[in-house]
Amino acid sequence: MKAKVRLYVEHPLGAGQSVPLTREQAHYLFGVMRLGPGDLVALFNGRDGEWRAEVVEAGKRGGVLTCAAQTRPLQMPPDLWLIFAPIKKARTDFIVEKAAEMGAARIIPVQTDFTNSDRIRQDRLQAHAIEAAEQCGGTFVPEVTELQKLDRLLADWPEDRQLMFCDEAEVGEAKGLAGAAPGPWAILIGPEGGISDAERKRLHALPQAHVVALGPRILRADTAAVAAMTLWQQALGDWS
Repeated sequence: MKAKVRLYVEHPLGAGQSVPLTREQAHYLFGVMRLGPGDLVALFNGRDGEWRAEVVEAGKRGGVLTCAAQTRPLQMPPDLWLIFAPIKKARTDFIVEKAAEMGAARIIPVQTDFTNSDRIRQDRLQAHAIEAAEQCGGTFVPEVTELQKLDRLLADWPEDRQLMFCDEAEVGEAKGLAGAAPGPWAILIGPEGGISDAERKRLHALPQAHVVALGPRILRADTAAVAAMTLWQQALGDWS
C-alpha cells in the first residue's frame, strides 16, 4: 500500500524507529485526514530520506508512528540560494513556496534600500517551506533565514559563490548565463521598487556577479523569482 499523506518530522528516521507526534501533527493526521491505527504515512526529516511508517497509536493530543522501510533516499538540491526582498504577505509566501518546490537550498530574505517590508515572520515562512516540501515530494527542506540587510550580506560574500543578479534595468537586453559554470550559486531578486543606484553599482562591481535580463518586460518580484530559478535550473541545476 502507498501512503496517502506525507509529513515532515524532526525526529530521526530508521527501520523500526518510533516517531512521536506533536499535538498539531496528531490533529492533522487523525482529525483532518481521518487516519487511524494501521494506516500508512510517508515521513521525511530532511536528513534520512523518506520512510513509510505505520500509525501505531492515534489520539487527539498525540500519537506514535513506526518506520517500516525507506521509500526514497535523501535527495539534496543544488547548492543554490534564493535572495529576495520581502513584498506583500501572500506574494512573499508564494516566493518561499515556489523556491522550496523548485530546488533552492537556502532562502534568504533581505532588506534593500527600496524594500517595502522591514520585518518578516521567519517561523511562518519556514513552515511554508516545509508544507511545500511535503506537497512536492521533496526529501529536503530549505532553510529560511532571518531578514538581513543586503549590504551586510554582500560585504561577507563567499569568494566561491557566483551570483545571478536579475537587473530590471537590463530589460530587453540579451543577457543570460552563457558560459557560466556549475558550483555554489545564488539568485538575487530585487524589491518592487527596484534596486537603488548605489546597490546596482556595488552588484555590478562584484567579481562573482552575473547580470541577467529576464525577457523584454519588467516582471513582478514573485514572477521574477520563478522565472530566474527556471532559467538557472535549466542551465546549471538538476533540471538539465
